[in-house]
Amino acid sequence: MSDRLDVSGRLDVSGRRDTSGQPDTATRPDAPPLPSTPPPSAPHPTPSTPPPSAPHPAPSTPLPSASAAPPLSAPPPFAPSVSSAPPHPAPRVVPPPSAPHPEPSPPVVPPPPAPHPAPQAAPPPFAPGIPAQQPGRDRRRLRASLRWGAVVGVFAVVGACVAYGLASVDRADLPGLATASDGRWVYPELTRPPLPEGSPGPLDPANKAGAHHADLRALLLPPPDGAEPDRTLPGAGGWLATRKFIAQYASREDREALDRLFTDHGLRRIAARGWTAQDGTHTRVYLLQFATAAVVDAIDEQQVFTGYDAPRYALRGASEVHADESFPVEAEVAGVRHHVYAEPEPYGAEQVREAYLTAGDTLALIVQSRKDGAAAIPFQQTVVLQSRLLG
Repeated sequence: MSDRLDVSGRLDVSGRRDTSGQPDTATRPDAPPLPSTPPPSAPHPTPSTPPPSAPHPAPSTPLPSASAAPPLSAPPPFAPSVSSAPPHPAPRVVPPPSAPHPEPSPPVVPPPPAPHPAPQAAPPPFAPGIPAQQPGRDRRRLRASLRWGAVVGVFAVVGACVAYGLASVDRADLPGLATASDGRWVYPELTRPPLPEGSPGPLDPANKAGAHHADLRALLLPPPDGAEPDRTLPGAGGWLATRKFIAQYASREDREALDRLFTDHGLRRIAARGWTAQDGTHTRVYLLQFATAAVVDAIDEQQVFTGYDAPRYALRGASEVHADESFPVEAEVAGVRHHVYAEPEPYGAEQVREAYLTAGDTLALIVQSRKDGAAAIPFQQTVVLQSRLLG
């Protein structure tokens, strides 16, 4: 009986070809079943390894030699099935033919390498001669800037406070900035007295008589600051008697002529006030009110009291008085006529300055005298302010 190897790699000792692939147990019921050969295990997946710099070739498996027989303890990959045989002759084991060379496994393709981060742009090269800025240096500059900014802010606040303080203070109270005094007096705020309802002012064209409807005593110029009132004159508290006004003229003949003049022209009343300023200047102001402005205009045109170069009637202590050419024309008040005189040098114990004013129905006389000379500025100031009250 010839032994043959089927295509499945199993040996049929009976000379038949087993096409089922299972051992023939019917011929040998007493033959023990052969152990089942486990099917070849599926190839394990190749573990993923970190992407190498270059793929390594798959290791080649050495092929078994055709002449070397496999050990009996380990069955070949394809164990032949043994058919039933007579018990006496021992089965002859035919070595399996050499297994076909396994196909080489395809090379493991490594996963694509992870993309590397894009390289950062290199900083521009430093310009020659310009040192690189360091963080510490920047911080020092920032601190220096903050300090200087704080200093500038403090100086700005202090300067604003100083400027406000200087602006709120009177210039005359600041040392070095005060304007040198020209001798002017400080008068209180001047306010004309209220007129009766429906009564026009003395210079109003509707006032044909040119009358001062307000209280004449309220039209007297008040004393300047620090002046001592003249107690011999009534001021706002009363009226001055005509004989007291005439008594201040030097010549007896002049006093008698003035008495007749006042009687003929209808003198109504006289308001008078006087004071002595801090510089020693004695001032007297007289307001003589007549019936109408026509009477006052006639007295002025006839030059009863005034002349071109000197007044008609000389006051006591002022026998030589002449027109004061230094009186500024700009100081004259519209509607009020001025006649200003001053005693030239050499004068006596006192220098006398006097002015006659006419406004409406009122004739005014202002007299100032001072030892060693009466200043021109306070006199001009007094004349202008009294003229504004009358106009």
